[in-house]
Parts: sequence; structure tokens; C-alpha cells
Amino acid sequence: MVSILNSLSKISKKDVVLSVRDIKKVFVQGGQPINVLRGGGFDLYKGEIVALVGQSGSGKSTLLQCVGLLDKPTSGTICICGVPVQKMSEETRTLLRRQKIGFVYQRNNLLSDFTALENVVLPMLTNGTTETVANSRAMKLLKAANVAHRYSHMPNEMSGGEQQRVALARALANNPEIVLADEPTGSLDPDHANVVFDLLLSLVKKNNMSLLFVTHDMVLAKRADRIISIKNGFVE
Repeated sequence: MVSILNSLSKISKKDVVLSVRDIKKVFVQGGQPINVLRGGGFDLYKGEIVALVGQSGSGKSTLLQCVGLLDKPTSGTICICGVPVQKMSEETRTLLRRQKIGFVYQRNNLLSDFTALENVVLPMLTNGTTETVANSRAMKLLKAANVAHRYSHMPNEMSGGEQQRVALARALANNPEIVLADEPTGSLDPDHANVVFDLLLSLVKKNNMSLLFVTHDMVLAKRADRIISIKNGFVE
């Protein structure tokens, strides 16, 4: 397990950090199969920003859940930095997700009983970082996200835009290789949405991370290096 995780850290600028092939996901509802993902795939390179677009219900969020190791596809292959994840134990998948993948959700999903600083610190403590180091890095991330002045505030004491900026800082807490964002500005008004999206792109580029983001907004999608789409469950 340790050797797998160590190998994932030895990647270069041109390497593929995420590879998806022939991915399929079938849910059963009322005894009937529902084919949400029907095949196809893509590669995501180190430092690349890719937009994932498609109609509502096309399977975008399901795909993100699968590549983020929060769910398993029914069939197909997913590789993180060249390593297949299908046969990994749940423990290894959890460690891989914690160390290599950062998540940004449409709704910030901040823990309501924790301050902004604590929300960013917690993923690092879970990952084995010392409290001193975690606090220092969290403050730097909050500063980079232009919300350091809110470090001691609870989520309900911040605006929606501020909460989402804290969520961005939290997503980068463990310095992931891959950032997955599901409609990261979908719950914000246009002005705040632009500020948050600008910040997301800036932080990802500055840290040479790879970003795969779901969006309905083609204006945002066109700011990506590349656009991939899902049509009727097929990734193309």
C-alpha cells in the first residue's frame, strides 16, 4: 500500500494523473436497471484543467463520484497516476482519496460546528499532519483564498462566497494531485461565482494541480484547457 502511494508522487508535467476507460455504472431501482454511465473515457494530465459538461441527469456527478473513489463503477477501469484502483482495498482507496484528491462541491459542505480554520485543518489532521503544521498551512491557504480574516468565524457567520472560498482552501489542504469540482459556483450569484471561479483557477494553476470540474455554464467551460462531454451516459 505504501509503495503504491509513493509511486503516485513520482509524476512529471506530461504524465496522466487520471485515466478512465469504458466506464459504466448501473443502478437498480424498483427491480429495473438504470444505466447512468454507458461507456467511454478520457485522460487528465498533470496541470491540466478540464471541464465536464452535459445535460442534467446525463451522469456527470456519478462520473465524478467514481473517479473520486467515493463510488465504484459497475465496470471499466480507473487509473490514478497509472495505478488501477478497481482491486484496491477500501483502506487503500481511502488513503489514496485523502492524499491525492481534493473535492469542491456545489454546496460548500463545511462542518457547521467548526470555524473556517478548523474546517481546513481537519483534513490534514486526518491525514497525519501535526497540529502545528496543519494550522500554519491552513492559515496560508485561507490567506491565498482571501478569507484569512474569517479564520475564527463559523460557516453561518460568513457569506456564501466566503464559505465557498473556505471550501476551496479545504480542498487543497492535503496538496492533492487532482481537484474534482461539482458545479463549484452553482449556488452563488453571478458576481460571487466569477470571483470564486477565478480563485479556483488561480490556486490550481499556482500549485500545478489538475482540475476536472462539472459545469452547466459554457462560459466557464470555455476557460478550461479542454472540454469533455457526457451524452446519454457516454463520456466523449
